[in-house]
Amino acid sequence: MNKKLLILLILFVVSDGVLNAQGKKSGNFKTVWESEFSNKATRLAMGNEEGTFILGTDDNSATVLSTSGKQLWEGDFKKITTNKTNNSEYQYYIYSSNGGYLFLFDRRKLGTDRIAVIDVATGKELWNSENYQNLLSKDATEDTEIETVKYIAELDAFMIAQKDGLNMVKAKTGEKIWETKLFKGSVGKYIYDKAKNQIVMLNFKPTALAALFSGFKNQLVKINAANGEILWDATFRGIVEKELVTRKPVVDLTIVGDKLFMWMDGIQCFNIDNGQSIWDVTYENDITKASGGLIGKKMRTSIYGAIADPIYTDDAVYIVVIGTRDRTKYVEKHDLQSGKLIWASEKIVGAFAMPNIYKTGNRVMVQVGGKVEVQELRWEEATTGASTAMGALTGTSGAIKMWVPYIFYDYKAQKNGVLSLDDKTGQTVWRSEKFDKRITDLIIHQDRTVFVGDGDEFYSYDIETGKQLFDVKHNDAKVGKATDVINFGDNVVVLSEKGLASYKKEDGKRNYATEKIRGVDYFYHIGDNYFLRDQRNSKNIIYGIDMTNGETKGSVQSKGRGGNPRYGDGIDITADGEFIFAFKNKKVEKIKVNN
Repeated sequence: MNKKLLILLILFVVSDGVLNAQGKKSGNFKTVWESEFSNKATRLAMGNEEGTFILGTDDNSATVLSTSGKQLWEGDFKKITTNKTNNSEYQYYIYSSNGGYLFLFDRRKLGTDRIAVIDVATGKELWNSENYQNLLSKDATEDTEIETVKYIAELDAFMIAQKDGLNMVKAKTGEKIWETKLFKGSVGKYIYDKAKNQIVMLNFKPTALAALFSGFKNQLVKINAANGEILWDATFRGIVEKELVTRKPVVDLTIVGDKLFMWMDGIQCFNIDNGQSIWDVTYENDITKASGGLIGKKMRTSIYGAIADPIYTDDAVYIVVIGTRDRTKYVEKHDLQSGKLIWASEKIVGAFAMPNIYKTGNRVMVQVGGKVEVQELRWEEATTGASTAMGALTGTSGAIKMWVPYIFYDYKAQKNGVLSLDDKTGQTVWRSEKFDKRITDLIIHQDRTVFVGDGDEFYSYDIETGKQLFDVKHNDAKVGKATDVINFGDNVVVLSEKGLASYKKEDGKRNYATEKIRGVDYFYHIGDNYFLRDQRNSKNIIYGIDMTNGETKGSVQSKGRGGNPRYGDGIDITADGEFIFAFKNKKVEKIKVNN
């Protein structure tokens, strides 16, 4: 055999369009394979949680690859669907271990809207319909949730909201299981009781159907999932807000014993058996909105996570409330059964954000200050598939003015600190305000010790007495200001602007410091793996980190669109954290995290 040919065969094995690149590195990660979609993945590019199916779509077609990178199927939507669903500017992927569903929306300005559902495993149409209209709001994008369609994983079914009521439809067949005209609006939140096959859910008025509704009312219902029978119907107070960019409803439901708690503009408590209202505590939610900007600029901004979520125990609930007049904040403890106020803390003056409270032993630990999530819409030039095509025809850049979404984390100027409250009285046992313009989340260790950092220092306190156990000069680690803390066994890893530093919980002794990573603003703990994310300057870089020594296992920089919204453009990660998928137009690369 020709020597040159033999070398090529050893280096590369090409099969069905898949490049088996076992010697190639991606950073220090190992590339398992590289492959291509038949189409350009401009709309969706992601895998199911196990990484056994990899989907890439554009407006009009899809390709699905196997876990080994081989093409399972490809096709145009108008050929796959019997109702010729074609230009699907909004697509909804519900993933599962057996492939999942690709839900297509063909919205038509002149004519009847079409939907179709495709089996991701086979590429076959499962069902289609023209019975469901006005499902999308005008500003729906891949960054937003669908307000009128909710997938109920426990039942493998879709709840579809329409003008005249709610429909439950089998995900596999489209068969209508039931419809009810007694529940109007979209499902904002639900809890499923498998033992009784019952759903407790609340509604909100979806943007897409808002103008069509008449007589809309806030509804909290318990419903028989088998036939749609309303077992009880209650009215709740307030208006369900939706996040600015993601459009997720800002509301939560929690069941404790025989009581249902609804968090929204306070806490409303209901009897889970009959829906009777038991008690209600009103206080503001944590949404802060602003609009406008400098002359010539437009911006909409909302802040989330500034107020801690309630803490429920067997006999009490702990909440953070805002004073109605002075805007100062308090921690309150209420009796779970009656809602009666047991105690209120002292005024916590100058606090914009109080994102976390912790119940530990006979203390309530309060974090004053810290990161908040900022969602913004900025009126600026951007490109879309349609504008790019027009630009190619006209010889221009194709950029148009539009609202461009941004989601990031930030600190707000305030007086930061840690408070320890007595659980019986609410009195302040001790307080520390040694923190600069920022403060990390708290790490509670064995109900005895609390760890917290700021930009330049890392502290440990005895929870009972407030005695400072150690103070480490974190700036000596030369990794920049602290941004977050990661609980890692006997150690605390401090995520910082330029890298990482690890400290022993026992005495604060530094295990390591590494200045190899800059600009990280988020971390993920997936399976047994830790990842850091840098999204500065419109980049999206994912680092895999060995937390035992701070070494970087590898990194992947996004070069394309798609990916899972949780990880940013062009990147998806399997649920066990063992594999990363990187997407760029037609190309997809599977990367092994642990070599």
